Amino acid sequence: MENIHLAAEDEDDLYTGYNDFNPTFDSEDLDNDVGFQQAVRTSHGRRPPMTAKFPGTAIGGRPIGTSFGSRMPMGSSMGRPATGAVQDAGAARPMTAVRAAGYSSSLARGSTFDPLGQSKGPAPPLEAKNEDTPEEKIKILEKKVNDLIEESCMAQANGDLQLALEKAKEAGRKERALVRQREQTGTADHITLDLTYSVLFNLANQYANNDMNTEALNTYQVIVKNKMFNNAGRLKVNMANIYFKQKNYPKAIKFYRMALDQISNAHTEMRIKIMQNIGVAFIRMGQYSDAITSLEHIMSESPNIKTGFNLILCYYAIGDREKMKKSFQKLICVPLGIDEEDKYIPANDDPHTNLVIEAIKNDQLHQMERERKALAEKYIMTSAKLIAPAIETSFAAGFDWCVDMVKSSQYVELANDLEINKAITYLRQKDFNQAVETLKMFEKKDSRVKSAAATNLSFLYFLEKDFDQADRYADLAMNADRYNPAALINKGNTVFVKQDYEKAAEFYKEALRNDSSCTEALYNLGLTHKRLGRLEEALDSFIKLHAILRNSAQVMYQLASLNIPYSSNDPHQAIEWLMQLISVTPTDPWVLAKLGELYDSEGDKSQAFQYYYESFRYFPSNISVIEWLGAYYIDTQFCEKAIQYFERATLIQPNQVVWQLMVASCYRRSGNYQKALETYKDIHRKFPDNAECLRFLVRLCTDMGLKEVQEYATKLKKVEKMKEIREQRVKSGRENSARGRREGSASSGEWTILFPHLSVSNLQYSGQSSHGASAKGERLSVTLRSLPGSNEPYEASSQGEIDASYVDPLGPQIERPKTAAKKRTDEDEFEDEELGDDLLPE
Repeated sequence: MENIHLAAEDEDDLYTGYNDFNPTFDSEDLDNDVGFQQAVRTSHGRRPPMTAKFPGTAIGGRPIGTSFGSRMPMGSSMGRPATGAVQDAGAARPMTAVRAAGYSSSLARGSTFDPLGQSKGPAPPLEAKNEDTPEEKIKILEKKVNDLIEESCMAQANGDLQLALEKAKEAGRKERALVRQREQTGTADHITLDLTYSVLFNLANQYANNDMNTEALNTYQVIVKNKMFNNAGRLKVNMANIYFKQKNYPKAIKFYRMALDQISNAHTEMRIKIMQNIGVAFIRMGQYSDAITSLEHIMSESPNIKTGFNLILCYYAIGDREKMKKSFQKLICVPLGIDEEDKYIPANDDPHTNLVIEAIKNDQLHQMERERKALAEKYIMTSAKLIAPAIETSFAAGFDWCVDMVKSSQYVELANDLEINKAITYLRQKDFNQAVETLKMFEKKDSRVKSAAATNLSFLYFLEKDFDQADRYADLAMNADRYNPAALINKGNTVFVKQDYEKAAEFYKEALRNDSSCTEALYNLGLTHKRLGRLEEALDSFIKLHAILRNSAQVMYQLASLNIPYSSNDPHQAIEWLMQLISVTPTDPWVLAKLGELYDSEGDKSQAFQYYYESFRYFPSNISVIEWLGAYYIDTQFCEKAIQYFERATLIQPNQVVWQLMVASCYRRSGNYQKALETYKDIHRKFPDNAECLRFLVRLCTDMGLKEVQEYATKLKKVEKMKEIREQRVKSGRENSARGRREGSASSGEWTILFPHLSVSNLQYSGQSSHGASAKGERLSVTLRSLPGSNEPYEASSQGEIDASYVDPLGPQIERPKTAAKKRTDEDEFEDEELGDDLLPE
């Protein structure tokens, strides 16, 4: 405050006198100054300049004299040298060398206030660049090259590899043009090597991304051989990767080692990764000893999970038990470098801390930690399952050793999972009792493990059809963990087999509420709706499941079977699903036969023949398919080709006379009467009481003039007489049974049982309607026709239209079933997958 001077009210203005100046320095009146003008025109003004008294100033404080005005020393109010202003009462100017920009307190001489100088007009335009100069052309070309490299990288990031390659090639052409232009202008010394390196490296990278390996290797070779590029030797790693992809492992190892020699020990992480690649290449070549050398070095310098797992694989391949154990111990001791899960649990009621924990609970870092931990657990579980049977005399002892090691490591929670995998291994070995005993050990464990073990036990008992035990363990699993979808599915399965479909549907729906992606629950729910007759809801369930499992043959089959009931009006939807099904399982004969049946119902015989024939190729024992193919060839007048199908049917069902009669009929239709006669004789020897065969023998022998005609005619009469007797017995038996039912007597009731049994036996003996019964339940009826007259030709009877069956005019009539393939009913369709595989995932 002592340096601050406050002006009193009665003091004079501090700025008084700044506008007063010496008129001697007023240059505006020099044109009218006679003395000044004379000095300018004569030698009077050519006097030498005054020397400075003090350095740094033009005047030394001497009086400044001019031809106008008095000579008197001038000083400023602050003791500074006088300024070049003259005293003039008309134009005031402060006595200072610094004045406000454009500001003056007096506007006496017509000056205006223009601090920005706008009155002078706009500034002149900037001088335009001349792009025709060589330097400008070179700069523009360099910018284009850099832009093309950037566009190529962006296209690669977006997945458009072809565009990325095109941009990289164009950048290479532009860069070569740039080099030529510099050479022409004589500025070759200014060639940018970094730009050339970038162009070549990007081009090689894009070649490799587009699987143009030869071009990529050639481009990398150009970079590596140029000694002017610094650290180009590291690109030999990329070349080695290409050789590895080509499965040229020796050359890949060579280039990995060359790259390793050119990388200093300071880059430890890169050297470790290259050595890991060398170890993997040796494993692919089967040189496990060399691979072990590299992997052991990595585990001693910088251990990691993948290297430890590969090392266990190598020792397993050479069968070294002790090394397997030591490697497993090293594997479970590898630090993961992640934080404990406890830090994500709120420790107090501090709202700020809870908000922070909630924010980081599912961030990208925590997700990465979970993925790393899950990968480590996967490798440890796989290693344990791999080496357990090999490190001890039995796999059970090996599993026990692995469990003990895991319990003493940071992966304690994996011990229970290993025990469950031990039980699953027993299942794979068909040792169900040991599997059950192992799982029963978990009944007193914590709820999660207990629920998993009870779920597997329920599944095992369900497979053994011990539904009571399956239901018991399903309840146990549900009580331990109500949100376990596998337990709910098993419970639903036990209710499903008791035909309580409504309750089963409720359990499946609850499983879906707990886990919307549970495919087993959705599949079983669709089957339940199908059993309840709710076809629309079943169709909706399977369509949802198809959206999840696009290539599931079971789901496609269910969708096709649900559309088949509507195929009488529009079979195209069922055909479309069956076409998708055979794209997944192209060798399923039943699906091919069903497609043939649907096309046959539409009248498309050529497509039906194609699918029936494919079905026959994959399963040549389907009687329905054989029958349709034989009838098709007869319909198209190729009886010779039909013979092979009916002969195969004869081999499948040798006790069915109808197929042998069809073979003989085909010979007769094709005009080979001698072969037909031999076939009929052979049939007569096997089935001497078959009247149909005897009729054809009589007819053929008569036309061919053979002596055996009388013998066969006599046998035919005997057979027909026996047939009449049997028919009378059947008729009387039916009348007696009807009379017995009316009378209600016990004795006649016994005859009611006996007579039908007798009639069935006689029918089987006669070789008529019962001959069509096959092992698979196909029913073939035989219709006997009267013998034609002697003057009637063989083809006198008109051939019936072959739509669903072939009718032989003089032979048996075969009715083809409606379904060419065996129809899978709800009881037997996909029995092993119908209720889902509910074993917990490994």
